[in-house]
Amino acid sequence: MRYGDSSQEGSPKAVGGDSTEQQLRRQVDDLRRQLREREPGGPAASRWRPSGITIFALVLGLTVLFAGAFLAGYVPLQKRNALVRAEALEHENEVPRVEVMRVGRAPAKSDLNLPATLQAVTEAPVLARADGYLKRRLADIGDRVTAGQTLAEIDAPEVDQQIRQAEAVVEQTQAAVEQSQAAVEQGKANRDLAILTAGRWKLLAAQGVVSQQENDQYQAQLVAQNANVQALEKAVLAQRSNVAAARANLARLQEVQSYRVVKAPFEGVITVRNVDVGALVNIGTTLLYRIAQVKTLRAFVNVPQSDANSVRVGQSARLTLSNFPGRRFLGKVTRTANALDPANRTMLAEIEVPNTDGALFPGMYAEVGLSSALRNPPLMIPAQALIVRSDGAQVAVVGPDGIVHLRKVAIGRDYGDRVEIVQGVEEGATILASADAAPQEGARVIPLMSGSAQP
Repeated sequence: MRYGDSSQEGSPKAVGGDSTEQQLRRQVDDLRRQLREREPGGPAASRWRPSGITIFALVLGLTVLFAGAFLAGYVPLQKRNALVRAEALEHENEVPRVEVMRVGRAPAKSDLNLPATLQAVTEAPVLARADGYLKRRLADIGDRVTAGQTLAEIDAPEVDQQIRQAEAVVEQTQAAVEQSQAAVEQGKANRDLAILTAGRWKLLAAQGVVSQQENDQYQAQLVAQNANVQALEKAVLAQRSNVAAARANLARLQEVQSYRVVKAPFEGVITVRNVDVGALVNIGTTLLYRIAQVKTLRAFVNVPQSDANSVRVGQSARLTLSNFPGRRFLGKVTRTANALDPANRTMLAEIEVPNTDGALFPGMYAEVGLSSALRNPPLMIPAQALIVRSDGAQVAVVGPDGIVHLRKVAIGRDYGDRVEIVQGVEEGATILASADAAPQEGARVIPLMSGSAQP
């Protein structure tokens, strides 16, 4: 049939290279042409007339064609929209999500931890005060001694000889004093005789019995005797001074002799024993013992300038030691230097710690904790949020629009896990919690609030 042939000519296979709309138009024109040919008077009217089934088939075919055209346009559109949405979502996912936090101030009450070395409140070396050999040793390292307890004895025979010589000198000076006193008595007797003689010759000279020359001679003898008596009295004083000097020398030697017995100057523990029996000891140079008072220990700490005004005398302190985990020793600040060392800008403070149970030893390393109230607490950020580059320290500030801005900051004290910020950012600013991502200036991020930068 011609209809069948026309359908095959107008099928999509014949015009596979045309679009769906062109195919539909061609098929519609073909149907119109076929209908004109089948009208009365037409060339094919006498040969073919379409039946109801044919018309239904044509309508069904047109419906299927229109549905296929609709699907051919709608499905690619939906795919294209889905692709656009996927690309937009992928682009959104390319923006990094980072943790941020707000810059805050340190607590008004801060705990200051400073290193210190424990020392004895009283510690002194015990040196030899007498030359000789160590005769006996009565104390050793670790012994607890009381004040005045005998620690050692020194054999010093030279001191004994010096004492006997000094005693003889004292006896000699005393004899010299007695001799001078006898001379004074003799001089006084001669002076009395001269007084009588001068009086008689003066009377005779007044009567003209003797010459004036002889009278003047006896008057001069009287003056000489007076001067002699005064000289003898001065000699007695000098001899008495010699006696006092001799006795002082004897007392010194006796004191030195007493130093042969070495005694503890105060109650404490022997921390050093430096000699054995038979060792030669010299005055002021040989160290015999070192003794320390350990019932109370002290620790010296260097307080930074920023906290110097908050440390005061009488303030409580806490000491922690690595060999006493979980235990705290309480002490107090007994004195401060009230001045800063210009070399390191720190103030020296002394803390006393009771040691009644003897658990603490001099020389131990400890950490001293001091609580201080800050009038103007500093800004604090985690150390991991700090970006250190060749041009200085920076922090990444995230604006409300998610744009990163790098700002230079001035660093104060470094606590290891956190640092003080002196200037560069304000309180409440949003910063990246970690600088591991190494953000660039102007980068866009999606901030995820994780907490505050306060310690």
